[in-house]
Amino acid sequence: MATTKILDDVLGTQPAPALWLVLVTAAAALLVTAVGVLWRTARGAVTIAHEGGHGLVALVTGRRLEAIRLHSDTSGLTVSRGRPTGLGMILTAAAGYTAPSLLGLGGAWLLADHRITLLLWGATALLIAMLVMVRNAYGVLSVVVAGGAFLLVSWLTEPQVQAAFAYGAVWFLLLGGVRPVFELGAKRRRGEARDSDADQLARLTHAPAAVWMFFFHTVSLSSLIGGGRWLLGL
Repeated sequence: MATTKILDDVLGTQPAPALWLVLVTAAAALLVTAVGVLWRTARGAVTIAHEGGHGLVALVTGRRLEAIRLHSDTSGLTVSRGRPTGLGMILTAAAGYTAPSLLGLGGAWLLADHRITLLLWGATALLIAMLVMVRNAYGVLSVVVAGGAFLLVSWLTEPQVQAAFAYGAVWFLLLGGVRPVFELGAKRRRGEARDSDADQLARLTHAPAAVWMFFFHTVSLSSLIGGGRWLLGL
């Protein structure tokens, strides 16, 4: 009976929050993304999504995922084994900068369907799955803290708090998925980051890195626009 109730709660729908809460969480996420000192602290959450995207696509395309590392400077590294060229490697390399935005878009779709609990539990499950492949202490701590936050909010807090947390997290992924692409572009203009995902994709596909930068921008901005419209009920 208890299991059935839990499944009903997870798979069911919850009341939509008031518009003011959606707007406040959007403003908070924008503030965290725009203010440098806040962004430097919160950017680690985007790195988790970035490296998780690499790892998930590596597995889906048949590559062998060996390790994920997350560092205190908000950088990360995902190591997979398989063919060094081909579609699987291309998709794996392309997944990093697009993952936060696409996860945010998926989250916005769930919230537009009023499935707040499913989003919170789904995020927890993804973080637990990622934890298995993290191979450094800081990375383990980061994923445990993030997963613990989603789990505790979904298990112990009132529906209003759950809604605020869920909407804040999704707004942050949508907005936080945009800034790293601009940061990467700035680094490349300064002659830095010459082994970035865009440069690796250029070598794999013989399409210029600028084409891949345009692709990253297109995905992140389109996800922000589409996800934002869903969250605002437009």
